[in-house]
Amino acid sequence: MKYLIIIPDGAADEPQDELAGQTPLAAAATPALDALASRGVVGQTNHVPGSLNPGSEVACMSLIGYDPLEFFTGRAPLEAAAKGIELGPNDWAVRCNLVTIVSGADGPVMADFTADHISTTEATSLLEAAQAGLTRDFPSLSGWQFAPGVSYRNLLIYRPNNQDPAPLAADLRTTAPHDRVGQPIADAFPRGTGSRLLTEIMGKSESWLANHPVNQARQAAGQGVATHLWLWGGGRRPAFPPFLEQYGLTGTMITAVDLLRGLANLAGWSCREVAGATGYLDTDYAAKGRAAIEEFGRRDLVCVHVEAPDEAGHEGNAAAKVKAIEEIDRHIVGPAIAHLEEQAAGGEEYRVLICPDHPTFLATRMHSRGMVPYLMAGAGIQPNGQQAYSEEAATAGPLVEPGWQLMGNFLRSLPEANVAAPEST
Repeated sequence: MKYLIIIPDGAADEPQDELAGQTPLAAAATPALDALASRGVVGQTNHVPGSLNPGSEVACMSLIGYDPLEFFTGRAPLEAAAKGIELGPNDWAVRCNLVTIVSGADGPVMADFTADHISTTEATSLLEAAQAGLTRDFPSLSGWQFAPGVSYRNLLIYRPNNQDPAPLAADLRTTAPHDRVGQPIADAFPRGTGSRLLTEIMGKSESWLANHPVNQARQAAGQGVATHLWLWGGGRRPAFPPFLEQYGLTGTMITAVDLLRGLANLAGWSCREVAGATGYLDTDYAAKGRAAIEEFGRRDLVCVHVEAPDEAGHEGNAAAKVKAIEEIDRHIVGPAIAHLEEQAAGGEEYRVLICPDHPTFLATRMHSRGMVPYLMAGAGIQPNGQQAYSEEAATAGPLVEPGWQLMGNFLRSLPEANVAAPEST
């Protein structure tokens, strides 16, 4: 048996006036998904517990079968795992975005959480300046080091030089910058143990970056500049039991996003890097589809994560969100299912699971907790009579909650013990 999971990140949404009252999933032309729906099960699940922030770090952990209430420690430790950064028991990782903050009528506003999609080379240069500034302006600090990542997505690592307690603690609460686009940030600064230090670093970063040659060149070219560092998502190293131990299968993750790579590494999956996979709307969908087909020759389970619908949601761009969903259908779902059908004709059965991690609402440009539609099809899964894959169709199907149990249900063909029928209205 082969297993395919596709995560259209943030694809779930609300009906949109500009889409004739449909959601992006319903408005998109998705013949491959609809064909799967007609011979599978479409239902609802929720991957974000009420006590946790509705980020992909929580929701994707749930989606791959791990209870976030038990295993989640923060987003940044997952990204550290993706980069091969080994965290000790007292070490901390903090996510460090390069962002654009501007003045507004009600105070500073988060204009762009990506610094106009700054390049990795430019970001690395800015972080070198930030490291020098941190050393100069915080001479009593030790053990803090910026770790460049991809584009605006970077880390700040803390490693104690002795057995002193960490200056951060589990009560630290932070705000993701992509949840504040176009909004004032006065009430979005860190809270809890270590919040004062992180806020001071964020404030000082303005002077470290202001006159940097990278920003000067970008401004001259008419591009957005990185005005500040934004620190969030901190935590210690999580401890995952291997997926092979939990579920008895090997896996591969195909993604352009570090936190998904980190989840895969911690679960014991391999990661397949794909040229042209950008984590944005311009990603090479077809290359991801081809990579998935190749990975079926190496692993039991292949998971393809696509960030594009989420990015479109953060931009408030309904047309781009519809297009991203259509590209996933055309270049990933269709070809992968065609391949699996060919293999099935030779005796190799398969199952497929399609599920967003969380909604990213076009109206708010933010992640949200709440129901998302899942689609399961393949060997041993009995159809539940739906003809399309959408939020509305899912309301008539079985509810799986909590969301982390969806993986076990997928692998076991929806046992009655873990599935609730939809409530009658």
